[in-house]
Amino acid sequence: MKTLLGYLGFVLILGGASGLLADRLGGFRLFGFVRYLVPDGHETAGFAVLLALGVLLAIPAARRG
Repeated sequence: MKTLLGYLGFVLILGGASGLLADRLGGFRLFGFVRYLVPDGHETAGFAVLLALGVLLAIPAARRG
């Protein structure tokens, strides 16, 4: 379970960070799945939420093992 939370947190952190960078710098999107998770018109807030959620999932996984 901790491994699954760790991997999911890692993917969400990378997806949120790459989405924020692509949104701010105008680059290409590295993770294509994040466009389905974030509503149109709210990209910055949605990517920030994904990043925060990834951190919240990764912290307990790192503390357990």
